[in-house]
Formats: sequence, C-alpha cells, structure tokens
Amino acid sequence: MRLLSIGLLIGLVTTPALAERKEPIQLRDVGSFHIGGRLLEITGQPVKEIVFTPGGVPAKVDPNGTYQVEQMYVQYYLQQQPKGKLPLLMWHGGGLTAATYETKPDGKPGWFNYFLRKGWDIYISDAVERGRSGWTPTFKGESLVLPLGDPWERFRVGPIGSWNADKAKRVTFPGAQFPIESYEQFMKQGVPRWTTTDDAIVAAYVELIDKVCPCIVLVHSQSGSFGFKALEARPNKIKALVAVEPTLGGDKNKVASVKGTPVLMVFGDNAKDHPRWSKIRQGGVDYAGVLKAAGGSVDIVDLPDIGIKGNSHMMMMDKNSDQIADVIQKWLVRKGLSN
Repeated sequence: MRLLSIGLLIGLVTTPALAERKEPIQLRDVGSFHIGGRLLEITGQPVKEIVFTPGGVPAKVDPNGTYQVEQMYVQYYLQQQPKGKLPLLMWHGGGLTAATYETKPDGKPGWFNYFLRKGWDIYISDAVERGRSGWTPTFKGESLVLPLGDPWERFRVGPIGSWNADKAKRVTFPGAQFPIESYEQFMKQGVPRWTTTDDAIVAAYVELIDKVCPCIVLVHSQSGSFGFKALEARPNKIKALVAVEPTLGGDKNKVASVKGTPVLMVFGDNAKDHPRWSKIRQGGVDYAGVLKAAGGSVDIVDLPDIGIKGNSHMMMMDKNSDQIADVIQKWLVRKGLSN
C-alpha cells in the first residue's frame, strides 16, 4: 500500500459533533474489498420478460446460470502512525451492519471514531447477507426484520411492556443512556437477516482473518458466536477477542485450543435479571469458567459493578459510549496490544 504523503484527513466535516475534534486523523490508506462467498449454479428456471424501467422496452432475462453468492463487504482504515500493534476487526450484531460502530444515531462519534483516534488500524464489515455485502433469494428460509418497537425492549432501552407508539408514553429503564430522542434514527439502520446463514458468515470472517491477521476481533451480540467460532478455527491469528454482550460463547469442548488468546466480555445494565439477557449472560459466564479452568485468560466486566450505569445492549450508541470504549482500550493496553 502506498503511503499518502500528507495523510488522509478524516473528521473535517462541519457537523457540531465532529467540529469538536481538533486533531485530524492521519491515515496511510483507506479502501474496501469483498471477500468470501461461492459460486452457485441455477438451472431449470423459466425465461422471464422484465421491464426494468417503467415505460421502458421489455427485456428477456434468463435466470439460469452461475451466481456469485455469500460474499462479505469490508472497509479498512490504516493509520499513518499506528499505536495499536495489530489491526482491530469490528463485527456487528444481528439485523445490523457496520454502521453499528460508525456515527451514533444522535450524530455523535461512535466506537469506530474512538478507536481510530486511539491509533488502531481498523477493518469494519457488513456480514454476509447484510448491507453492502448484498443478498440473493437463494438463502434458505424467510428473512427476518424487527418491527419498530421490538428492539426498545429486546435491547433493554426499557423494561418489558414499556414500548408505546406514542413517544410521550414510552418508558425507559432508570438512568437509561440510550439517546431515546434518536431511537427512530437508530431503527433506520436495520436490515433483513436470515437464521440459516451462520456457516457462510463464519466462512467469510475466517477468510478475512487469513487475509489481514494476526489481529484483534471485537464482536457484538450475534457476532459473539461468530467470533468464538473464528477463534476456534484460527487460534493463532486472533490475539485477543473482545465480546460485547455475546449471544453465545465458544465450544466448551474446544477451550484447550483457544486458551492462549485473552478474552474480554462486557455486559451492560439490567442484564443480570432480564428474562432473556440473564440467560445469555450466564451462558457467557459458564463458558468463561470452563475456559479459565483450562488455563485461559478471560475477564468479565459488568459495567454497573464498576460504576458505569444505564447501558443498553447497544452500548456503543449510548451517550456514555466513550466511557465503555475506555474500558476496552485500557484492557487492550494491559494485554500489551497497544502503546
């Protein structure tokens, strides 16, 4: 990669949130690529006549042939003078894209901006069948999208039964840090997802690891499962795994192979006693116990226990997101992975 003589300057857009950032971010390169996927042969389908543009001339389309499917879109941002000793890969949760880590719904800088300013080379990606990775009608089963009010309770902005179509009647958890005035803006990030594509997603992530690692992987929610599977597939290439409220831990029968990689698990407010998230958290704790017993290094941080309160499942979008990022950054520094 060529070194830009002056460096790419990010953060000069004249929005109020970014105007506060006095120091430009200097990068040696920015780019993107697709990775993973396979070729799929379709046969036996009838030829169709399609009008691509209203009022246009019909065209015959033969849907039979070879298709490229299950690829993943990746963006990279490489520092001119990196402080992180390895690249940081940031993977998003279910029904979302890499936008999870970018500008927050309230317009303020997100974790992508935070860790970029800490000097990390960063790779963010839209998992297979999400966002710019694209999708095809060849996936098994139906796609799933969440109605407007579902994440309000599922992601612990408010307790069960707290959602209301009337904004004035919505109830949050006490001290909630999620920017509720921007909730509808957050919901614009949602994309269709499937429940049958895990193997294809993991395959693309592993191919990404083979291309750019050794590295550090930061996962959230559904991608927690993918992060641990990728670690089990490439234990020598993932040098640290940060799991933010992972929905699943790793395979307890494979802890011996991954015990050399330090793991950090982070959980927000109301996870310990929530009917859904208490079980998810306990699954992570149980896995951590098995990993520790095998000689592994794993730390579990319940944010309320260290005085950081009010956080939802989408803590990278909460008002105090930088405070949580500080916890992760300091842990990475302690592990000798950043200056």
